[in-house]
Amino acid sequence: MAPEGSAYGQPWNEKYRPKVITDVSHQDAVVSTLQEAMKTNNVPHLLFYGPPGTGKTTTALAMVQELYGPTLVKSRVMELNASDERGINVVRHKIKQFAATAVGQGAPGYPSPPYKVIILDESDSMTTDAQNALRRTMELYTKVTRFVLICNYVSRIIEPIASRCAKFRFKPLGEESISDRITSICQKEGVVMEEGAMEALGSACGGDMRKAISHLQSAVRLFGNTVRVQSILEAAGVVPSERVVELLEACRGGSYEKAQDVVVRLTKNGYPALQIIQQLQELVMCAEDVSDDKKARICMRLAEVDKALIDGSDEMLQLLDCASLAICAFTGTTQVGKYDA
Repeated sequence: MAPEGSAYGQPWNEKYRPKVITDVSHQDAVVSTLQEAMKTNNVPHLLFYGPPGTGKTTTALAMVQELYGPTLVKSRVMELNASDERGINVVRHKIKQFAATAVGQGAPGYPSPPYKVIILDESDSMTTDAQNALRRTMELYTKVTRFVLICNYVSRIIEPIASRCAKFRFKPLGEESISDRITSICQKEGVVMEEGAMEALGSACGGDMRKAISHLQSAVRLFGNTVRVQSILEAAGVVPSERVVELLEACRGGSYEKAQDVVVRLTKNGYPALQIIQQLQELVMCAEDVSDDKKARICMRLAEVDKALIDGSDEMLQLLDCASLAICAFTGTTQVGKYDA
């Protein structure tokens, strides 16, 4: 059995998940508004949206724990992952049945308002038919049931549902917020962060607290309790910056053969194409000697490649396509194809 507090025990994302909403990092406006609503015991339907790892699900779970306590929360709260259970039948039967049941006695020492809560995580994955069915359920049972919808893309929630909810946007976490939480975890777990490791972790996670904590635990598990910059980069799967610079310079030089050679080496070394294009985009955007027109052309293709990779396209072919367009942009030549006809 793994010793208590070791990297091999409980996942740190769960172990250090905030239990009260005041512990949620960097979302001060959301926390203060919810606190005021909880004082009146009249929480409306809620819609939490924003990037992954910013505290949406954590805030919802902490809120219901504060309202009902650990015992009553089991009977008063239903949590569903809408990406798994997103069809119209789930809404018509499972959700509707729970929403229609009567509310029992409250729990001593907790507000226990006279309504139940249904938390729908990843609700932007629900089909349009399911969302339309959900709208009617929200209307019928609003006195005894409140809904908390959680999503990454609020534009995928139909307007009739969005208009019935109080909407809260969760912002990507700043480096200071991530640093504070990571420092606290390191103190409790006996982890030593060497110089530059915290900055590398903040850069690799991109404002995602969950990703930051996962990368930290992976680095400790793989390389021990002294965490170095290289440990973070390897645990996070970050492509060494010199490799991405090499690809960009090959494109600047106008040599498709050199660019192809770099792409082949990157893919053979197992670096993910999505990570490569993300770092490439950052390099291009920061390059002061590249015109806005060239930046726009390259970033447009990077966005198209990103979509193609998510849809399952071949990584090497997509990277070569991107390199080809970058060469054309830098050299001023025209790439013949469906995008540049």
